[in-house]
Amino acid sequence: MNHINPDPEPERTTGLEPGGGVPPGETPPAESSMPGAGPRETHNPTKGWAKGPLTLIIVLVVLCAAFFLAYAIDLML
Repeated sequence: MNHINPDPEPERTTGLEPGGGVPPGETPPAESSMPGAGPRETHNPTKGWAKGPLTLIIVLVVLCAAFFLAYAIDLML
C-alpha cells in the first residue's frame, strides 16, 4: 500500500507564501484522501431487527394489551 503524504511541499506547490500559508483569493492546494484510513470491512451485518428480539417485543406488547383488555372487562362486570 502506497501512502502519500497529504501535506503540500512548499517548494513545489504554487500559490503558497513562504510560511506555507495561502494568500487571499488563492485556492489552497488539494489534499489527498487517506488511503490507510482503516482495515477493509468484509462483513456487513444485515440491517433491521433480528427475528428473536422482534418476536420478544411483539409477545410483550400482546401480553400487555391482553392484560389491560382483561382488566377493562373485569371493571365492566
